[in-house]
Amino acid sequence: MRTGLPLTADDLALTRFAVSPMWEVVAACRALAADPVPVPHRRWAAQVRPRLAAAGLDRGWLAELVPPHGHLPDFLNPVPDRPVTDLAAELAAIRATGPALLRHDLDCLHADRGNRDGRGGRDGRGGRSGPRLRALEREPEQALRRITAEIEAFWQLALAPYWSRIGAVLEADVLRRARRAAERGSAAVLGELHGTVRWADGTLHLSERHCAVTRIPTGAGLLLVPSVFAWPRLLTRTVSPDPPQLCYPALGAATVWEHRPAPRAEALAPVLGRTRTRLLAELDVPASTTELAARCGITAPAASQHLTALRTAGLVSSHRAGRFVLYARTAVADGWLAALP
Repeated sequence: MRTGLPLTADDLALTRFAVSPMWEVVAACRALAADPVPVPHRRWAAQVRPRLAAAGLDRGWLAELVPPHGHLPDFLNPVPDRPVTDLAAELAAIRATGPALLRHDLDCLHADRGNRDGRGGRDGRGGRSGPRLRALEREPEQALRRITAEIEAFWQLALAPYWSRIGAVLEADVLRRARRAAERGSAAVLGELHGTVRWADGTLHLSERHCAVTRIPTGAGLLLVPSVFAWPRLLTRTVSPDPPQLCYPALGAATVWEHRPAPRAEALAPVLGRTRTRLLAELDVPASTTELAARCGITAPAASQHLTALRTAGLVSSHRAGRFVLYARTAVADGWLAALP
């Protein structure tokens, strides 16, 4: 399907970028639901799937709300209110979702399931929706609280330990495209967002869309959201009176998951100690205390003591979801190790 999004001069003037944790949550869930998982994300998926399964998140609300194809619930992606928004603000907006938007999303999700099943449902909607969608329909306020609680757990297990790398790629993409806009104008940037996007005659033409994107009457501007997990797709949201959102693959997204061999970190050993230096080197991939202890040949209590010291120094971050605690290097530690000869 080919569709166009006419943009006025005011729309171009109000075009802005935003980094959104919720767009990464939704796009990551879609990547995990795909069969097969897109190639750039497979290393990440192999790491997080066992954690999500152990926490029961592979069969929870997000698994039912975010299918591998079709409609993505618009209420999961409220308009970011700043260039780099935080997850807490987005979750608060989700909990405040109005009944009209929720009804629209439920209708679309029911219809998608009906089309896949080859069945019809009441009021012309699709048939076999899951128990969580029915709960969202019956008790929306309670269901939205449960959804946001699950999103927080998903974030801690699947995204927060990697956010230092993800966020760096997203912010670098925005800076590069902002520089491009300064050099050649907003129209040039729009035409380079994705292979399915073409700017011509005052209209942003989108091809290979599963649904139409239309100019809404009251939402001025355009919101461009870079994403690591959107690849290879362009994701869209058009909800009146909000400005349209285009979530596009960020430049350099695949580099987030590239294996980074353990650096020659001996130079740090006199400062940090050999064990703490080894722990930092091993945290190329976020891991638990038990995993790190086994890799480094020390006891779990000793690993925990060293990790606490590294966290106090700002070199390691910890991320808890239920009984899981994962440790990851911070951007400061990555910078130190990258600077070593």
